[in-house]
Amino acid sequence: MKKALIASAIALVFPAAAQAGLVTMVSRDVPLGPRALQAAVPPMRFNMIGIHWQGSGQVEYRTESVHGTWSSWIVADADTGPDEGSSEQRSAWHDGNLDWVGASQQVRFKTEGQVSRVRAYYLNSRITKQPARTLAVAGLPAIVPRASWQADEAITHGKTQYAPALKLAIVHHTAGSNNYTEAEAPAIVRGIEVYHVQGNGWNDIGYNFLVDRFGTVYEGRAGGIDKNVIGAQAEGFNTGSVGVALIGNFARATPPPAMQNALVNLLAWRLDVAHIDPLSTLIDKSRGNYKYKLGTPVKLRAISGHRDTGPSDCPGNAAYALLPTIAQRVSMTGLPKLYSPLVSGKLGGDVRFQGRLSSALPWTVTVSNAAGTQVAQGKGHAATVAWTWNATKAGSGPYRWEIDAGSSVLPASGTLGVGKVTVPPPAPVAVPVPGAVDTTALSLTGLVATPSVITPNPDGTGGYSTVDFSLSLAAVVTVKIVGTTSESPSTTLLSAHLPAGDNSFEWNLAALPNGAYNIVVTAKPVGQPQVSQQVGVTIDRTVTGLTVTPALISPNGDGSSDTTTIGFTLAQPVTATVLVERQGSVVATAFSGQLGAGQQSVVWSGLGNGARVPDGAYDVVVQVSDALGTVAVSAPLTLDTTPPVLTLLDAATLRFQLTEPALVTATVNGTAVSVLEPAGVFTIPWQAGPVTTVSAQAGDSAGNLSAPATSP
Repeated sequence: MKKALIASAIALVFPAAAQAGLVTMVSRDVPLGPRALQAAVPPMRFNMIGIHWQGSGQVEYRTESVHGTWSSWIVADADTGPDEGSSEQRSAWHDGNLDWVGASQQVRFKTEGQVSRVRAYYLNSRITKQPARTLAVAGLPAIVPRASWQADEAITHGKTQYAPALKLAIVHHTAGSNNYTEAEAPAIVRGIEVYHVQGNGWNDIGYNFLVDRFGTVYEGRAGGIDKNVIGAQAEGFNTGSVGVALIGNFARATPPPAMQNALVNLLAWRLDVAHIDPLSTLIDKSRGNYKYKLGTPVKLRAISGHRDTGPSDCPGNAAYALLPTIAQRVSMTGLPKLYSPLVSGKLGGDVRFQGRLSSALPWTVTVSNAAGTQVAQGKGHAATVAWTWNATKAGSGPYRWEIDAGSSVLPASGTLGVGKVTVPPPAPVAVPVPGAVDTTALSLTGLVATPSVITPNPDGTGGYSTVDFSLSLAAVVTVKIVGTTSESPSTTLLSAHLPAGDNSFEWNLAALPNGAYNIVVTAKPVGQPQVSQQVGVTIDRTVTGLTVTPALISPNGDGSSDTTTIGFTLAQPVTATVLVERQGSVVATAFSGQLGAGQQSVVWSGLGNGARVPDGAYDVVVQVSDALGTVAVSAPLTLDTTPPVLTLLDAATLRFQLTEPALVTATVNGTAVSVLEPAGVFTIPWQAGPVTTVSAQAGDSAGNLSAPATSP
């Protein structure tokens, strides 16, 4: 009876409490005071906190631990967006991140700018000792499935939605503390699930995957780790993206090596499943958010940060600066691979199969009928897959096709249906009703080719261009690439019935010779005249094979990683300029002048206009002028001259503190010890008796060295 009375009292005092298995959540509106916000009395002890607020301003908070220590002020960051396809309309609320704060008992708030309402969500996520089982998938780091981190399946709702194709990966950070333990990480994931579902009102946890600082990967939103599950992690760009959240705050701290390695391996596998080149870019149209209104075309990288898609600082400056390096590492992990498989044409005519391999390999394209009998096959040995099937006598199908390049390459496959081809990404095809004529005028708009200057490399890479356009009506569409001179070849890239709306196709044009071309798109709806538009592209192999080595430098004059070497090959003598750019603005000119044909090498020391260029992520751009015009190729480069700060907190226990991940080399009682540590407080393991003398120094991945930390 006593237990029942206590439970009733709690229900009366905390009516907004939500009990979800191992997680308890209570929400409270925070009273607004005349000087920003009054101190709030939490309804319980908590280890996680999330903030919702209304208004254009921002909210900050600080927490008091159960030991009486107050944290620094933390800015609430609205990192995530709502589920796509839900009936919920956009509200004036900002849904802030859920932050891990450790065992806490008090909280204070303050605001900046216009804030009309604040609501705090307090969570206590229990830490369990149950070891997490791992889900083994070929070519993938061990993943902790939902059952192992004890997801509460009873609170999720709504039908899992899937995108027709995966286009890119978006990297996040969860914010909060980086000082959680390995045992606390699953509790953080459980808390995020409850907060996303019962606090934000989403169907499930927003991210598709989460990665902790120890390199453990967690399955996020349910629906299949290799499926194109639509999450709630990048409002306006949820469809067609996979969201990966780094557990921690990486505004200043660099993700530790174990976390980086897990992220690389996860993205290398997941993008390979979708046959996406991790170094590629794309144009995607926003489905609407605070930064990009509905229909806005946005250029994104295959591995983008959340800030690229919406109004957020996520995944933090330090993590965001790493993304070019992460993409390079992903591109070199798990090779060989097949990129951008494409099928165009239709049964009753020619069907064209295309793709690109990471290196030259024997490849096979096989077409089989419904009974599984092979009806056609094409073979080759190159980095480019290109084969045309004469399907004039093929009948109505259906047929199955597969592009295969051996047991070490993940194959691509699909179907050819009744009189149509399923062109990735698949889209519903409107079948005209006999005798029915739509008298609405057809418009063909938004025709763009990206990039417009194509620079194929000798191995077949770099030859792709993406063509986007929009149709107001369903129509039979023909896409041709036509040379601007009588000697130039003309090739049909696509002939298919396409639905109304946005259309996007990627073609490898590396087989074409240098020259100026027009991509001509012709659309003809039933019973109406055709409409044509064209866009110019140039194929130019004057500059190829751009490399930047190393891609992470520290130009501080200490003799370690002070310079980078920019290598490229010129097919003819030209005037060349080597630039260093940041977000499209030139910050330094590494070289400008006449160069001969052949291999070139330019060394850059990190200077621009006589001064050192600030730390950050940059693009190295090699620009040349020839008879076809101006050609530019680019590659990423990161500068980091900030040394880690190593502080000796206690010599007797060898307890130190680091400002960023680094390799710490210590000499203890004359014996050398090296440990790789993340940012934060750590202890060097030592069991060889009392410590009498200790001297230590830390070095980060860019080669920057801290000042020595020495015992008195």
